[in-house]
Amino acid sequence: MSEQAVASLAERVVPFDLGVPIIATRFLGATAAFACGEEMVALVGADGAATRVAVHGGAILCATGDARRIVTGGDDGRVVALDADGAIEVVATDAKRRWIDSVALHADGAVAWSAGKTVFVRTAKGDIKSLDVPSTPGGLAFAPRGFRLAIAHYNGVTLWFPNMAGTPEFWEWKGSHLAIGFSRDGKFLITAMHEPALHGWRVADQRHMRMSGYPSRVKSMDWSADGKWLATSGADELILWPFQSKDGPTGKPPVMLAAPNRSCVAALACHPAEEVVAAGYGDGTLRLVRVSDGAEIPVRAATAAGPDDASGAISALAWDARGQMLAFGCADGAAGLLKL
Repeated sequence: MSEQAVASLAERVVPFDLGVPIIATRFLGATAAFACGEEMVALVGADGAATRVAVHGGAILCATGDARRIVTGGDDGRVVALDADGAIEVVATDAKRRWIDSVALHADGAVAWSAGKTVFVRTAKGDIKSLDVPSTPGGLAFAPRGFRLAIAHYNGVTLWFPNMAGTPEFWEWKGSHLAIGFSRDGKFLITAMHEPALHGWRVADQRHMRMSGYPSRVKSMDWSADGKWLATSGADELILWPFQSKDGPTGKPPVMLAAPNRSCVAALACHPAEEVVAAGYGDGTLRLVRVSDGAEIPVRAATAAGPDDASGAISALAWDARGQMLAFGCADGAAGLLKL
């Protein structure tokens, strides 16, 4: 690609500054919602104009979203949903005002969250279910098919059918399990460990798979649009694990894309239709990387004073449903929208 084309792409970024750390972003239609670390969600249009909506009485600790709403959990013990019009719905308030550590959404509208060692689910009909797990959950994820919730915690994961009686399944693997997610077809379940590694299970028979070799902890992972690749952070290159076969990455090396950077990938998001990954780094660099040949386009230059300065790290990335806009947010409050 020519230098002129690269420059024109960077010039399409609409920058703005929210003034507080950004922990997550999602597109609600054409509106980008930025969950900030302190109390509010900013709703931003294509022109970069932000409407700030106070949703919590303290810090926002976690966030997720779908095409209609962004759902946040706070240290005020509340789970809150916000739509593109700024309408707020209080999904739940913890009876003990415990911190809400994790949230997840089901395609049918159900919401899951955790407080302490208890996981709650509010079904699409409004019924509340709860389950106590062995330790504080590190992450929650609904299976893409059926109504099943995976809960990451210390020494393994628990799989729970909230609408069914019976004992939930426990899949053991020593260590602390944090972020968690199913593959797009539901055949694999992957967790990011407290140590610099991933662990996985083949859902059909609980066969283990371990993905290691990272220099730092994996804090962000996402599946390619066709489900054949799992893109992950945690290294100075973009790491993709192959999931084209029934054995997943077992016995296969990862693909490493993008030129090594002076800092590690901190956040990433796979394009919803193309084999392209947006990769944000700890020094504020943002690149688009094509999976087929590793070609990359710089979108944003580094802002850090040096390799150990992560004050402006890319902390949140999201594509809109059509893949025509990319939203990014940083740990120092800087943010932007890229129009493709």
